[in-house]
Amino acid sequence: MTAAEVYVGSLDLPDTEVEQLTLLLSPEERARAARFAFARDRRRFVVRRARLRQTLARETGVAAERIRYIENGYGKPALPGGGPYFSTSHSHELWAVAVSGQDLGVDLERHQPGLDWRDLAAGLFRADERAALDALAPGERLRGFFDCWSRKEAFVKAIGKGLSYPLDAFAVSVMREARLLFGAEGWSVADLTLAEGYSAALVVAGEVTVNVTIQA
Repeated sequence: MTAAEVYVGSLDLPDTEVEQLTLLLSPEERARAARFAFARDRRRFVVRRARLRQTLARETGVAAERIRYIENGYGKPALPGGGPYFSTSHSHELWAVAVSGQDLGVDLERHQPGLDWRDLAAGLFRADERAALDALAPGERLRGFFDCWSRKEAFVKAIGKGLSYPLDAFAVSVMREARLLFGAEGWSVADLTLAEGYSAALVVAGEVTVNVTIQA
């Protein structure tokens, strides 16, 4: 059984705290932050990158500002020389970081009322997944769309290929119970209850137990 730690918190922090968190970033990250045209986007970038560094610092004992990353050919980050596996996600004003001793992927999606989910599902989901969405009660379909999307996104993150991997090569459930239906043998999925109005999922190699920590 694999243990996974999931940390979640707000991206909406006071300017003074954001300034302090900026000091934890690498020169490249600070330069990237400075290129954002809008203060909101800059704040969100700084906070989520700093929170990742702080999380990995706790896990590894390396100072947050000294954390360095490598990437595979699809852009999935990792720690050089081994260390825990990790995955990150953010949506609106929420961030999440998942850490484990096995490969994993986490995804977080804020529900967007009024979204034309049918058009998106037509391009993103398999026909059987779309049919399962249609079979849900009308009031459950928007949630079902985001549950489905977070599970699919978490899986392609876990395997390290992101959205370059064909989304019709595997199937997930759209109901409240998270399941990998086929095409994902050797992996398990867990729903995460992180905040009202969000869907979130964690996919990990092997069976998994999850502990969620809400950070101030």
